[in-house]
Amino acid sequence: MSKVVLITGGSSGIGKSIGNYLVVKGYQVYGTSRNPDRYPDSQFPLVALDVTKPETITSCITNILKTTETIDVLINNAGAGITGPMEEIPDEELKRNFETNLFGPISVIKSVLPNMRKQQSGLIINITSIAGYMGLPYRGAYSASKGALELVTEAFRMETKSFGIHMCNVAPGDFATNIAAGRYHAPVLDNSPYKEKYGDTLKTMDAHVDSGGNPDEVAKVIYKIINTTHPKIHYKVGAFMQKFSIVLKRILPDKVYERLLMNHYNL
Repeated sequence: MSKVVLITGGSSGIGKSIGNYLVVKGYQVYGTSRNPDRYPDSQFPLVALDVTKPETITSCITNILKTTETIDVLINNAGAGITGPMEEIPDEELKRNFETNLFGPISVIKSVLPNMRKQQSGLIINITSIAGYMGLPYRGAYSASKGALELVTEAFRMETKSFGIHMCNVAPGDFATNIAAGRYHAPVLDNSPYKEKYGDTLKTMDAHVDSGGNPDEVAKVIYKIINTTHPKIHYKVGAFMQKFSIVLKRILPDKVYERLLMNHYNL
């Protein structure tokens, strides 16, 4: 029997690329979307799920298990971008981003763990971000929510290992997806002290996404992880300098690294 894979946020972007790739490789793939009816041409079934609504998570997992009796692999991919000066992002948007990028994935993990524990096996892959390894200017909320998911995964991994369950993070860099279109942008206010620098940084961020790599690169890494007996804790996928930036953060003095980031963003 082929393994059953559940991908949250499987209707577009990286999630869709992962699902399409795994279908070709023979896996039984289910994706999720808040509005699955909008994607009638999906190559794999899409189930209604909103990670910020616990009742939809329970319904999704229950319905899949009725059909398959098992979920072998969970890929927590659903997430949302957010940009803006930390001072000016509305509190409700900060909370909404953490609900989507941190608390939602935790709820999905909790929903699949009882079945994985029962079968004494399972793999959970959380899609985080290279941005989660550093506090980026005008992306501070996103960095924080993805960085928190990285650390939560480390704890979950140790707590569930004795049940035969593996867990890891995959942190992509910039890839050519529609994430910029769905991202919450704090408005560039005319009277804001951040107007010029935030506006310029926003253009830089969008350009990085537009010129990003093929999301199939992430799909190939996911496939390798699924076929690895003992997955690592952290995986990074992206351009060399994006991955190398994490190494530099480890070895450089804090203020030197901060200056490199500020120079990169012309701050």
